[in-house]
Amino acid sequence: MSESQEMCESFQDSKAAYVLSNVAEVVERILTFIPTKSLLRIASVCRLWRNCARRVLRTPQQLGWVSTCGPSATEVHSLCSILVEEVEKVFLVPKTVLMMVDSETFNGQDFCFAQNKAKKRRQSSHSVQELNQLFPKGCDLIGITTPGIVLTPTGSWSNPPQEHQEGEAGFTLMFPSIEGVNIKPFHFCKKTISLTELREAGLVENPELRVVLLFVYEAYRSGGARFLNQILEPLSKTKALIAGGLVENTFSPPRHCCGQGVCGAMGLALSGPKVQGASVLLDQDVSNAKAAEDTVRRLKAAKIPEKNTLGFMFACVGRGKNYYSNQTNVEADAFHKVFPNTPLFGLFGNGEIGCDRIVKDDYTLCDEDSDSLQHEYTTVMSVVHFG
Repeated sequence: MSESQEMCESFQDSKAAYVLSNVAEVVERILTFIPTKSLLRIASVCRLWRNCARRVLRTPQQLGWVSTCGPSATEVHSLCSILVEEVEKVFLVPKTVLMMVDSETFNGQDFCFAQNKAKKRRQSSHSVQELNQLFPKGCDLIGITTPGIVLTPTGSWSNPPQEHQEGEAGFTLMFPSIEGVNIKPFHFCKKTISLTELREAGLVENPELRVVLLFVYEAYRSGGARFLNQILEPLSKTKALIAGGLVENTFSPPRHCCGQGVCGAMGLALSGPKVQGASVLLDQDVSNAKAAEDTVRRLKAAKIPEKNTLGFMFACVGRGKNYYSNQTNVEADAFHKVFPNTPLFGLFGNGEIGCDRIVKDDYTLCDEDSDSLQHEYTTVMSVVHFG
């Protein structure tokens, strides 16, 4: 290399160093292309980069998700394995995390994962702690196992959703802090349910409550029906959208109030002026692709924006491929046809919770009888807008 070339490259390097050390607008623009975890590390380089990183982090953040399907190459569930890598790539600071995995391959395994090539096995008692270490301190984590999974592949918001009634599958939804949206996790069991607990969770006497995502586990146990009614009866009298299902079990948060074999419920209470939601019920008469699409299309009446909106599908294990004469993915395809840019997530469970309802500036309510929120051999299809 000639002396003139060396001088030229040295000059260019010095110019680049000057820009990255002194021109905040350029640095801030560059940092917008860096995933959040790397951005937090970069913030310690110098004062300019720290201030630029803080401004980037203060900008509104979209929802994010990680999903997977197919057998894992490790001894642990594929979602646990992929999370280690994918969490490094997200462009948000998660405040609340909702995880769902299929119960067939997840239950009975060590609820753990390896972060190195040695793949050391860890005991299930450490699983929740290890999962939480992937997310910021104070992030609320809800983990559910269920017979089947509905997910949208990681990547584009317009990816076609998939129904997985068999095999290994799971997803993680990550919710950042959003202005005008308050997401509050709740967890009750048969021993702790009370009106006071419901009030503290924001499920009753909360005028800003808009949507409740509700998941009940071990409802077949003695007293399960009464326990479920204790939750649904006050909720049915609110103006909120109620959607969810009866799931197999939970793996996070740990059950401090109750042990194995006790029915319980967990979920998310969504409050705030920017939350909007709508749901429709695909009942037993909906048994072909056209009828499914026509029912889902009624959600359009809510006129909910697709940006920063998620779809939720809570279906009975008796529906799906067998219900639609061996056709696969019927209801997920119907949703994607009507909402091509809204990712869809959900489950196949042992019962469905929900009804036809729109929550926006005005309300279209279902019956105030709590029994009208409980169904079998149906699908509750919902859209929820997060501002």
